[in-house]
Amino acid sequence: MAERTVELEGHIIDSGMMQRAFGVVMDMGGSFHVEQFDVGTRKDETSYCRMRVSTDTESHLQSILHELHQNGATVADPADAVLEHAPADCVVPQGFYSTTNHATFVRYDGEWIPVEGTEMDCAVIVEPETPDGPRAYTEPLSAVEAGDLVVVGEAGVKVEPPERPRDAEGPFGFMQGGVSSERPSESLVAEIAEVLVETQEAGGNVLVVPGPAVIHAGGRDALAQLVREGYVDGVSAGNGFAVHDLERDLYGTSLGMDVETLDNPRQGHKHHIRTIGEVIRAGSIADAVEEGTVESGVIYECIRHDVPYVLAGSIRDDGPLPDTITDTVAAQQAIREQAQDADMVLMLATLLHSVAVGNCLPSDTPTICVDIDPATVTQLVDRGSAQATGMVTDVGMFIPRLTDAVLAEAEEREHEMSE
Repeated sequence: MAERTVELEGHIIDSGMMQRAFGVVMDMGGSFHVEQFDVGTRKDETSYCRMRVSTDTESHLQSILHELHQNGATVADPADAVLEHAPADCVVPQGFYSTTNHATFVRYDGEWIPVEGTEMDCAVIVEPETPDGPRAYTEPLSAVEAGDLVVVGEAGVKVEPPERPRDAEGPFGFMQGGVSSERPSESLVAEIAEVLVETQEAGGNVLVVPGPAVIHAGGRDALAQLVREGYVDGVSAGNGFAVHDLERDLYGTSLGMDVETLDNPRQGHKHHIRTIGEVIRAGSIADAVEEGTVESGVIYECIRHDVPYVLAGSIRDDGPLPDTITDTVAAQQAIREQAQDADMVLMLATLLHSVAVGNCLPSDTPTICVDIDPATVTQLVDRGSAQATGMVTDVGMFIPRLTDAVLAEAEEREHEMSE
């Protein structure tokens, strides 16, 4: 029999970590024996479990240990992480450790080092000597350089999934319910507004990930107001969103449809490509704003108020706009930098960009996903963004309600402070 002893520590009971660990071993045909189990007797006290896992072969045991590792279990008495040099640019050693989006630590010279820039599906690079001591950080495979010390295997790697908040009250207490179309929408909008205002007041960074449907469904003006009022610190979108936004300003339509009357004006289907032509003629969106060609909208407010935006291109794009990043790797890196700075993310009616940004987010970043289709949130969670809380509703109705709730919440807080 092949066997190994693993440890689980933290709020492992109410977070479900221990149950998941037991389930992994049983579902994969292994056996376990709990050698020690210390239960926290109060809400803020942690628990500890030490158990021996056994199975018939070493390869089978390694498969079980891999799944346990993903759920926060750590091999007892760990050795240092195994490091190997990258043989060439963009080439990682065989068996390299592929990251989750959970907080991660690697053991080097007998000490646990936190891994910087946590996100899923990256390599971990270790720099043994820096002015502040050993350093570990993630890199996508496209950024790995020849000679980098890359972590190989799971030995000496510790993962800490986020735990359930100790208190259901407070601005983040509601973010535990997954997705449901039956949750009271008014109260949920109010709670999201509270989180957004609190994040802004604390100096945090709010990232918005909008899809073209935001413009098409009538949420453009309200989202622009949130940017103008200082409640949005970054926008991550695609070429299509920006084109719809600009077309609405220039022609009053979104993909050829009049948003106010829902009519399709003559030759309206050409408005989006004419919009792109006008911006290209100006040189950039900022130039079009400067010369007065563009006078309103979400991107307009971003430019006027120095809110950074990333427009990531795809093979479906018309044009594209001169601001759109057409190099896939460069676009991914720009999205990654936005995501790593975010303290709260609001995803609005866009499956592809929600998943793209979600892939770059640490698992402890509060994430709200709003879509008329619950499958959008389900796919986001299935891709690893388990922290996402979903709201199934029309985004054109949601954004104006959120904006009103945010402004009301901010006004109430300002009034309370003045008393």
